[in-house]
Amino acid sequence: MATAFSQLRTLLVLGRVSNLPTIWSNCLAAWLLNGGQAWKMFYVTVVGTTLLYIGGMFLNDAFDTQFDCQFRKERPIPSGQITARAVWLIGWSLLLFGWLLLSSLGLSVSLLALLLVGSIVLYDAVHKRTIFAPFIMAACRFLLYLVAASAALHAVNDAVVWHGLALAAYIAGLSYLARSESGQGIASRWPLLLLLAPLVASVTTTPHRDAISWIASAILIAWMLWCLRGIVGRVAQFIGKSVAGLLAGIVLVDWAAVPRMADGFTPVFIGLFVLALILQRKIPAT
Repeated sequence: MATAFSQLRTLLVLGRVSNLPTIWSNCLAAWLLNGGQAWKMFYVTVVGTTLLYIGGMFLNDAFDTQFDCQFRKERPIPSGQITARAVWLIGWSLLLFGWLLLSSLGLSVSLLALLLVGSIVLYDAVHKRTIFAPFIMAACRFLLYLVAASAALHAVNDAVVWHGLALAAYIAGLSYLARSESGQGIASRWPLLLLLAPLVASVTTTPHRDAISWIASAILIAWMLWCLRGIVGRVAQFIGKSVAGLLAGIVLVDWAAVPRMADGFTPVFIGLFVLALILQRKIPAT
């Protein structure tokens, strides 16, 4: 039993499943923004994108094997919990099955999902070797928005594009902060500006905001300030908890994007946010 549990935990750590609630909230936000109604297709979208995310996380460790053997020996592959070959096989298989499942939703979804798969693999392959990796990660989340929206049986509208770009900016800023976690020195200030993009998008794209919309934005601002308290000017090893909190905050970004269209879904976003925080206590988010 202990062996089975340890093996399951290894798979969960490799898949970084504590971030899955943010994938689901991305799908829900894009779906609602684009007026999605065929909920059976939404569920297929959630399963397909979940497979793509977990597959991408497995390949992330597979590509990083050499780096982890030197600097992160606690990771599953260098610590001997699983072989690199098994991680490669599982990662590629999940990407394939995820793409095939999404392709069943139509040509546009299939093509966008293929672009998403390509971006995931590109990020995994080069993220340790380029300063532009945060923007590749941002592109992955933007494409995820487009995939989920296109599955809603409508042409992707402007709201999806603008909120998707705002989310991408948030991800880029968050990713730059995360990179400093494993480095040396002081956290930069400029990526913090990118975290404000979702707030700007919510105000500019929704001229007549209701009370729930303002509440969602206020909660997002409060959470970002809480996560970033004291982070500027602190050495890199203190950044990890802030990064994890901001990752969970992706759900709040999604909630703030769609409150007027999310009648009855506010508890879902709040539940996903709480779930992300709970999972982070069990499985590392980064």
